Amino acid sequence: MKKLCILLALMLGVVSITFAGCSQSNNGITTVKVNEVTHSIFYAPFYVAMNNGYFADEKIEIELTNGGGADASMSAILSGDADIGLMGPEASIYVVEGEAKDKPVVFGQLTKRDGSFIVAKNPYPNFTLNDLVGHEIIGGRQGGVPAMTLEYCIKNAGLEIGTGVNEVNLNTSVAFANTASVFETTDAEFCTLFEPTASELCASKGYYIVASVGLVSGEVPYTCFQTKQSFYTENEYLCERFLRAVYRGYRFLLTASVDEIYTAVSPSFAGVSRESIITSINSYIQSDAWVNNPAMTQTAFNALQDIMQTAGYLEQRVEFASVVDNIIANKVYNYFNF
Repeated sequence: MKKLCILLALMLGVVSITFAGCSQSNNGITTVKVNEVTHSIFYAPFYVAMNNGYFADEKIEIELTNGGGADASMSAILSGDADIGLMGPEASIYVVEGEAKDKPVVFGQLTKRDGSFIVAKNPYPNFTLNDLVGHEIIGGRQGGVPAMTLEYCIKNAGLEIGTGVNEVNLNTSVAFANTASVFETTDAEFCTLFEPTASELCASKGYYIVASVGLVSGEVPYTCFQTKQSFYTENEYLCERFLRAVYRGYRFLLTASVDEIYTAVSPSFAGVSRESIITSINSYIQSDAWVNNPAMTQTAFNALQDIMQTAGYLEQRVEFASVVDNIIANKVYNYFNF
């Protein structure tokens, strides 16, 4: 698969008669179907909003599903199986590039850098990207932002990608959801994983987290809330209330104690140890993962397109306004900060 736009453009023609529709109960509570690209503590503000009752305060009930990849999450939006998707904006860029009619729109940003960590089977106490040379690293699905960002970092470090002894063997053939299991059962020395999967795997297998990809790559609009233009137009105030709840979750994480954060996040991660949850939260706080303003900037959008073009997955750059609408995000930011 060279590009998501081929699949998604075809899907648009198939599902154009299907309409996403959130349902409202007799007590005024609106159910919003959200499809997340993966389930990760990287999205902690969203889970805090769910578990601390911030969505309930906005008379919203979340019905959450997991796409296991941006292509599947975007498919859920376009088909009407989801109202809102939490995924990378590259999915919207691909669809817009394919000249979709009811195009997706990004109405709020959640994370501002890559949330994956490089995991190694052996210790590298002074790790640099040069340590990847001569080794295989499983770097996510081809055409996905995790793989493209990693490729961007490798090339920016002056390293070559290939299978030679003086090159980095970047494996992008593994489905996002299968990365950890394939890493365990192959000879690959490195892989990239999100939290809490990274910490859980290290704890169980004796592996090592050696670097944050996000700190290496710099800021990029990594994960955003997206919906179809038709849904956005018909439910603008609902989207505003939705984003307001998420932003309250972000503000909570800025001031809460470790115990308070654990209590707020853990219901969304049954079976994950307290230690892993706390380690994951601290990792994302230290890497400055979340936006303090949900409105995406033109600079960040340009950086994402740089990454996509470097990886060869964007033939022609798209206009910022064709993908992003900051009206709601600016309202939410001003509501809490002025």
